[in-house]
Amino acid sequence: MGAVFWLVDTVLTLFIWALIISAIMSWLVAFGVLNMHNRIVYMVGDFFHRITEPALAPIRRILPNLGGVDISPVVLILLLVFARRLLGEFFVAM
Repeated sequence: MGAVFWLVDTVLTLFIWALIISAIMSWLVAFGVLNMHNRIVYMVGDFFHRITEPALAPIRRILPNLGGVDISPVVLILLLVFARRLLGEFFVAM
C-alpha cells in the first residue's frame, strides 16, 4: 500500500507544480515578457494549458467573477494539498 500512496502523492505534487508553472507562464505572457509567437514558448504554454485546463474549468464556472483576477489555480492547489494530507492520514491509519 505504501507504493500506491507514493504514486498518488507524487502525481498530485507534479500536478500542483504544473498549476504553478501554468499560472506563472500566463502572467509572463500577459505582461509581455514571453512571446507566444516563439514556437518553443507556445509549445510549453500549450502543454501546460492542456494539462491544467480540464481541472480549472469547473472551478472557474463556480467562482464569482472577480474582474481580471483568476484565483482558480489557488483554489485547486488548496484542494489538492487537502487531498494529499487526507490521503496521508488515511494511509497512516492503515
